[in-house]
Amino acid sequence: MPVLPGAEPYRHEGGEVGVLLCHGFTGSPQSLRPWAEYLAERGLTVSLPLLPGHGTRWEDMQVTTWEDWYAEVDRALEELLAQCRTVFVFGLSMGGALSLRLAAKHGDRIAGLVVVNPANKVHGLSAYALPVARHLVRTTKGLASDIAKEGVAEVGYDRVPLHAAHSVRKFFRIVDKELPQVTQPMVLLRSPQDHVVPPADSARILSRVSSTDVTEIVLEQSYHVATLDHDAERIFEESWAFIGRLATGVGTAKGSTSGG
Repeated sequence: MPVLPGAEPYRHEGGEVGVLLCHGFTGSPQSLRPWAEYLAERGLTVSLPLLPGHGTRWEDMQVTTWEDWYAEVDRALEELLAQCRTVFVFGLSMGGALSLRLAAKHGDRIAGLVVVNPANKVHGLSAYALPVARHLVRTTKGLASDIAKEGVAEVGYDRVPLHAAHSVRKFFRIVDKELPQVTQPMVLLRSPQDHVVPPADSARILSRVSSTDVTEIVLEQSYHVATLDHDAERIFEESWAFIGRLATGVGTAKGSTSGG
């Protein structure tokens, strides 16, 4: 199945500091591509994988589970760890949850985390109906393009397969239990006007992680997909400053870029 234009995975071979970026549920690498390119331009090694079942058509996602999505980011992380001296993990929405689980599992092999509007729970009464409803109804309305900026769209699905939604609900419960194992320095950026993930998710994550070096930043001008919104440059700059504070010799090497 061909990948949607703009949804291709992205990779840049840079220096000894690497960053793994994890996109969100029903989204694609397109939502994080400008962030990835910003970091690549500064000489970092960057990996932005496409999660299985994403970036093509929603029917492909119907047959995938959280184990598939996590396995892909875990594989990409191992690749970076084998190649780089210092590795950071960044994520948006469910990608934030994937990042937190990687941090819980890999400990000090990961130097730091940056999460943007990280998801922690499937909210609403519909969440409780998922175990049964997924056998009766195939999809519900999509989540893509919650963006304040005019003329900007996210490459994502306009439908959410309920089997996949049920799986992501299970995944969030697992990650929530593992949050106390997260000890790395962390920057959490959140949008007060987020129509996909409520502020309660960020608050719970901050209350449960064991990290002592934590910075919370409020993105007043953006909705959920803040990496494509008015605050995008701020996210990029804050993450770059975070890397600069924790990794020595950043930005000294240039490399080659490849998409696809």
